[in-house]
Amino acid sequence: MHLRRMREARGMTLEDLAVHSGLSFRGVVYIEHGQRNPSLTTLINLARGLQVQPSRLLVAFDAEQETPPDSNCQAQD
Repeated sequence: MHLRRMREARGMTLEDLAVHSGLSFRGVVYIEHGQRNPSLTTLINLARGLQVQPSRLLVAFDAEQETPPDSNCQAQD
């Protein structure tokens, strides 16, 4: 979802991102829908296509890890 939001915020179609990143249309679709995990090289190419730093694509993962654990999910004996 993060990749899709970034792409749409820039007014890009899937085709646009594929062309600008040097990836196949189908490859971008699979990554955007979570059906494939991109390699580091692919992340760099996607960032180039979006004209952002590669770290911007990883921000969503940092935010998930910083979320405090839910206090209602404590183990019970």
